[in-house]
Amino acid sequence: MSWQEYIDVSLVGTHHIDKAAIISAAGDSVWAASPGFTISPDEMKALVPVIGGDDDKINKAYGEGIYVAGERYVVFRVVEGVRPGHRSVYARMGKKGLVLANTTKAVLVAHYGEDQVAQNATKVTEDLAEYLTKLGS
Repeated sequence: MSWQEYIDVSLVGTHHIDKAAIISAAGDSVWAASPGFTISPDEMKALVPVIGGDDDKINKAYGEGIYVAGERYVVFRVVEGVRPGHRSVYARMGKKGLVLANTTKAVLVAHYGEDQVAQNATKVTEDLAEYLTKLGS
């Protein structure tokens, strides 16, 4: 499956996510994205240390929020994954929100809308991250 297919089928295709992107773990490129969901180079560079576990960047994200596709989201939780080095970041803006989950080589950035359930978006995103990690991706 291509990176774009993971977006179209495994994330947006579930109807629990309305738009998403997959970026490199280095934060230097977008591998796939929903149409119109553009994450800038500066936004990617700011997200990677947060999902990577940099305590100073996590604390800054809690205080200042994170920016994705030009919008500011309030970070309310950062959770360590079952494997060392893997974690999820949860952020929201009103009833909309983001779930970020890292794999070995990528970061999934999933957005859910006002009519979608945050817990469902979280499960879909984290399940895909787990699957891709098992593949070594």
